Amino acid sequence: MGLTIAEKILSAHLVDGVLTKGHEIGVKIDQTLTQDATGTMAYLEFEAMGIDRVRTERSVAYIDHNTLQSGFENADDHRFIGSVAKKHGIYFSRPGNGICHQVHLERFAKPGKTLIGSDSHTPTAGGIGMFAIGAGGLDVAVAMGGGAYYITAPKMVRINLIGKLRPWVAAKDIILAVLRLLTVKGGVGKVIEYGGDGVKTLSVPERATITNMGAELGATTSIFPSDDVTKAFLKAQGREADWCEVCADDDAVYDEVYEIDLSQLMPMAACPHSPDNVKTISEIGKLKVDQVCIGSCTNSSLLDMMKVAYILKGKTCHPDVSLSIAPGSKQVFNMMAQNGILSDLISAGARILECACGPCIGMGQSPNSGGISLRTFNRNFEGRSGTADAKIYLVSPEVAAVSAITGYLTDPSEMLSDMPEFILPQEFLINDNMIVPPVAPEEADKVEILRGPNIKPFPTTAPLDESIEASCALKVGDNITTDHIMPAGAKILPLRSNIPEISKYCFAVCDKTFPERALKLGKSIIVGGANYGQGSSREHAALAPLYLGVKAVLVKSFARIHRSNLINAGILPLTFQNETDYDKIDQDDILSLPDVRNAVISGAPIIVRNKTKGIDIPVHCDLSGRSKDIILSGGLLSYTKDQLK
Repeated sequence: MGLTIAEKILSAHLVDGVLTKGHEIGVKIDQTLTQDATGTMAYLEFEAMGIDRVRTERSVAYIDHNTLQSGFENADDHRFIGSVAKKHGIYFSRPGNGICHQVHLERFAKPGKTLIGSDSHTPTAGGIGMFAIGAGGLDVAVAMGGGAYYITAPKMVRINLIGKLRPWVAAKDIILAVLRLLTVKGGVGKVIEYGGDGVKTLSVPERATITNMGAELGATTSIFPSDDVTKAFLKAQGREADWCEVCADDDAVYDEVYEIDLSQLMPMAACPHSPDNVKTISEIGKLKVDQVCIGSCTNSSLLDMMKVAYILKGKTCHPDVSLSIAPGSKQVFNMMAQNGILSDLISAGARILECACGPCIGMGQSPNSGGISLRTFNRNFEGRSGTADAKIYLVSPEVAAVSAITGYLTDPSEMLSDMPEFILPQEFLINDNMIVPPVAPEEADKVEILRGPNIKPFPTTAPLDESIEASCALKVGDNITTDHIMPAGAKILPLRSNIPEISKYCFAVCDKTFPERALKLGKSIIVGGANYGQGSSREHAALAPLYLGVKAVLVKSFARIHRSNLINAGILPLTFQNETDYDKIDQDDILSLPDVRNAVISGAPIIVRNKTKGIDIPVHCDLSGRSKDIILSGGLLSYTKDQLK
């Protein structure tokens, strides 16, 4: 029986366990990446482990999220990350060099290798044939120290792409079609592999757009084969030596197989407030637009900018539309300036933003009250834009550019004639002067770590209690995202290295009184619905509840990364055996888990006793040997320190 692409890479990197679906495996990690919104905490955790030098083939620290320096906090964090990187063997991508996923794709990603990053869109590198996974910062810190990364061996899903996209239909429309097919929960516990004759019609940047938004499926990762298209891209980046062929065996077996005829796709949009609320442009109809934002790690490549510039050249954006464009990297920005694309965009009235995440993470460009914003981004969760009542639609760069001209949501084929062939250059502009290498090991002692006053220690954890009795401090519904739990934005992101301060905003989207109430209670339990914790990899969505005294989270089902982050923080993850029992708990009910520590150790059934209502509720606590030990130790940091003794 043959192997899938993912199975081949995982088998070559397996250091613990057996590659059997549903079983926990430990995987050797070749590369890591962090970004500044998660990086400060990840490096504080790495320091706490007492390891002098990273033990990966390549680790890179990017500054791309918190680039708006409205106070000292972000600048201080950047200096801290830069000094840690210099000392401990990490490459440092300076502010302005670009978005982590775009730069990593250009300069570091390698087919057949493994990558974890403290950002949920790390699977972008799957577009180049890399097994790339988003993870919490603590998992990344452990991997930097040479530790394995543990996941449940995933199911394998094959999506066969046949045919070729019609003019003005984009790679973004492919992943929107997949989201409409599978939903935001459809990829949980699965790897999405793309194959079929249609793959060869897609460039590496287009493939990366698709794997990037695999995160919105809840997938472990998404991956394309590494083929001649991949080789040409790496050669143009001066990295042909990094190429190797990676493909599935002809007789590989998949748990699910789907087929998408590219020639039948139409321009689409994800409507508010979920990436899987997908409709065609014609189904949505003529929608007046207030704002258009082009960029993000999903759609900020040179190819995207070439298409946008072609559409905007000689035109002027509609007077009622605010248009902003953020190139994905300094390489892209430089090449836009050299070939005249940048001038075309400026002439059309676009506001050119720096090479960073910007509006996608709520860092500026918030829409007007009740505004309609078209964005080439990957998420449109309610309030994520920074405007609570804004309505965000996720679209392709082609749809965004045309709509910026007309002033309403527009299918590009309505306005444009034949589409020219957009060809990537045979040689990209290579200039890595904004990537600072670390010092040699013998020079590391001379490097001073620079800490600002906003940088606070990792929250205190403790071994799992013998029994837990606590109030249900909050009850929430289905599809709670990490943006609900720990919001982003220009006001909150600078506090990422200060857990006591950032915890004041925990669940503020759902209940502004929760942080103060939870602190007063001292310890509490959160109850939630299905797909709890979908979205970002931000471990702050676990660390803030930890600081506020949350001991357990009881839900219908978890998103993969957030469940791992809860375990890493020492918070007990529980799921209802019967989802209807969700209705048997109300906020403020007193919940008891008697003798829970012994139950976790022995694997005995766990009962949550609702003392307020006099009801016993059976729950699942699916912990393997290692994750069980982590919970018992009080979190991954304590567990790792014990292992290093």
